Amino acid sequence: AAAEIRPLGVGINLLPHASKTLCGLRLEDGLRERAVETRENLFYTRHGQRIFGEPCGRHAGFDWPQFSIHRGDLHLLLLETARQRLGDDRVLLGHRCTGLDQDGGAVTARFARDSGSGTADSARGDILIGCDGFHSAVRKQFYPDEPAAVYGGINLWRGVTRAEPFLTGASVARAGSLKTGKFLIYPIRNDIDGAGRQLINWAAEIESDTRAPNDWNTPGRMEDFFHLFEDWHFDWLDIPALIRNADMILEYPMVDRDPLPRWTFGRATLLGDAAHPMYPRGSNGAGQAILDARALSDALAANADVEAALAAYDGVRVGATAEVVRTNRTTPPDAILKEVCERTGDKPFARIEDVISADEMAAITNRYKKVAGYDRQSLAAKTAAG
Repeated sequence: AAAEIRPLGVGINLLPHASKTLCGLRLEDGLRERAVETRENLFYTRHGQRIFGEPCGRHAGFDWPQFSIHRGDLHLLLLETARQRLGDDRVLLGHRCTGLDQDGGAVTARFARDSGSGTADSARGDILIGCDGFHSAVRKQFYPDEPAAVYGGINLWRGVTRAEPFLTGASVARAGSLKTGKFLIYPIRNDIDGAGRQLINWAAEIESDTRAPNDWNTPGRMEDFFHLFEDWHFDWLDIPALIRNADMILEYPMVDRDPLPRWTFGRATLLGDAAHPMYPRGSNGAGQAILDARALSDALAANADVEAALAAYDGVRVGATAEVVRTNRTTPPDAILKEVCERTGDKPFARIEDVISADEMAAITNRYKKVAGYDRQSLAAKTAAG
């Protein structure tokens, strides 16, 4: 349990389905002050050759922007907004949930106060929403015999570096392949020094039989992965310099959990990583949690009976997120990189059109958008339905 909320982690992307909800909560101005509005999504080989690109957010004709933001900046914006709109006393820190009890008319959360800052051993209410993350105590109570997390055979090193803008200054770029090293780069803060430099988020991904520690803040060692990227000097970005100049490097394993058959039990349910932890391969972890919150809010507004509301929420989100979890394992958007690597033997090509067609690449990304719920047709239909 945290005694205070500090800006932890690195960058995340808020795709149009997530930003639609946040903009609906009047948070767009706050996001623009803290984030970078993404213009394009690009794919490259490890030799720096462009494979495919597509516009993002409003630049792609959506009614809502796509943002790239430091996770901690988003957390603090949401915290500040909650305190302003609900009152300072509505956010209690220093309480680690250890379990819950239900007696038919209410639910009671049990807490441990191991940080020394908590004020209560329990809290009682109409419903309990378990948003307690990957190692959820609420999920553990619902599924005490659940198997261990599923390791995907991939480790990630993530960092942030202060650097000059690359490409458009609002590009998300992926390069390489898991066999020889894959790299993801995008800016998450603009003009951090008054001279135009940005805070650049990056992630290196490598296949490995050895699983990294599963913790949000495990320090990473550059020597464990740098050798795979030391000659990646592209005309639009010097990857080795980006790694060497990092403010911080964190290490993570690529892990998720198998989808659950249900999240809701009586007056208690799950949300976000507690409900559907997924591989971070489609910029969708935070977005799916935001969609959970919107669906839960809609269900509670539509049903006077809270148990019926939670059951309705379950019905809307369990199957939808299960499909995203499975797709992130098998065919995320960066499946384009794997396809090109295999077809070229990881060698430079003369013309990408001789390797793979633009239509085939667009089909891969469009298929993922549809599964994750941010294709233009799905979003337009949801907007029309209210």
